[in-house]
Amino acid sequence: GNDNLAKAVNITWSSINFKTILQWQPKPSGYFYTVEIHGQTSDVKRKCILTSETECDVTDVLRNVKETYTAHILSVKPAEMDAFEEPPYAVSEKFTPYSQTVIGKPEIKDYSQKGSKLNVVFKDPLTPYILPNGSFQSIQDIFQHDLEYKLYYWKDQSSGKKDVTTKSHNFEVSVDSGKNYCFYVQGIIPSRRENRNGQESMVLCTSVGRSILDEYGTEVFIILAVIAVAVITLAIVLPVVLCKRKKARNARAVREKELLNGV
Repeated sequence: GNDNLAKAVNITWSSINFKTILQWQPKPSGYFYTVEIHGQTSDVKRKCILTSETECDVTDVLRNVKETYTAHILSVKPAEMDAFEEPPYAVSEKFTPYSQTVIGKPEIKDYSQKGSKLNVVFKDPLTPYILPNGSFQSIQDIFQHDLEYKLYYWKDQSSGKKDVTTKSHNFEVSVDSGKNYCFYVQGIIPSRRENRNGQESMVLCTSVGRSILDEYGTEVFIILAVIAVAVITLAIVLPVVLCKRKKARNARAVREKELLNGV
């Protein structure tokens, strides 16, 4: 009977840029799971009906991102899916996408360092939600003025880090002319109590006035040293070899002359 069916445990919400996956345990044996999403003001929506998996992509039923949801994970046998008796189920913790989804990595589109100015241009992460024109909504489209970005930057091979904040999609900061700088960008939602800081973009570094040794390190030094040794060795060995060959030719010529005179 239904009492023998195991209920889901360890239910977790995993959400990045509003792509939201529900996960739980254990793997079912002899029964299936069905997920019901309950919103505070919206109708119940079923997802992943009669699944043997232990995760479910619920992104498309959480489009009202400011709504607070709970998930009911039902343990059911196929024949009892529409029975009057309510199947056993487990209830997740509450989840509000707007305040709990993690902000993903911004994408650095372009950067340059000219004189004492470092310019960085970046793009918002995209969400799975599609606008009427067919393009994907960005997190900026959803968060509007609640979202800001920080640029962290520091002199290459130094540990002193500075930061500056913007609500646009580019930074211009003053740096030491002729010195290389490394940096990354991170989305932030100051109004949140949790998950305020998003994922960090990849770290990039400028290469203004950077020498070949700075750029490629010890590998170039080793290659140059090997080439130098080879050249020096060749400069020493080649004259010796040529001298020996010349002496051998002269000796052969003398022997041939003596042989001819003897005849």
